[in-house]
Amino acid sequence: MQVVILCGGKGRRAHPLTQDIPKPMLPIGGSPILVHLMQLFADQGHREFVLSVGYRQEIIRDYFQGRHPDWCVDIIDTGADADTGERLRGCRPLLGETFFATYGDGLADVPLDALLAFHMAHGGLMTLTSVPLTCQYGIVEADAKGRVASFHEKPVLREYWINAGFMVMERRLFDHWPGPNLERDVLPSLARREQVYTFRHDGFFKALDSLKDQQELDEMLRSNRAPWRSVRAAR
Repeated sequence: MQVVILCGGKGRRAHPLTQDIPKPMLPIGGSPILVHLMQLFADQGHREFVLSVGYRQEIIRDYFQGRHPDWCVDIIDTGADADTGERLRGCRPLLGETFFATYGDGLADVPLDALLAFHMAHGGLMTLTSVPLTCQYGIVEADAKGRVASFHEKPVLREYWINAGFMVMERRLFDHWPGPNLERDVLPSLARREQVYTFRHDGFFKALDSLKDQQELDEMLRSNRAPWRSVRAAR
């Protein structure tokens, strides 16, 4: 199956790291996070990629010249200022009936076979992977008098689930495309039509949005604690 990866945004949350390069090209262990992402798909049998590019796209194009000849990589210019939905829709002419899609700045240990099987069993136009929210702050628990009972450092809040990308889509969903933004326009519209499902993944997910995120992913790789490689190891 084809894998669409959204790589064209300006990565404002990661500024100034993205001042000169697109966020998917930020390095983790010497290789762009985009390559780590593509490798986790390739390791699970999916090697046909459609990269939706825009901001500083020449860096992505130059990188893939002569690299990874065992992958099929199509690079599509979807505009420097396009929104997420427009970037995805711009890839439509190249896509088959069912395809994967995800963001170019997040890694996970999602079992793609299980994700695809879930999507096919439910019959919706789209399935997205959701993961439990990890709080970025520590939580303080106290009694009615204010006496502190315990601390929980960056707890996982399993009552709240967030969109991690790693989506499966049907090509016919482009016939129901109400606006330019995937998250604010397309997903709510599909939900109202009861055509979007979520595959809940209670495993690893991390997006690269800051220097701290980059350093944490680097450390995971250096210490052989890279969960996004665990699915490959299990196969």
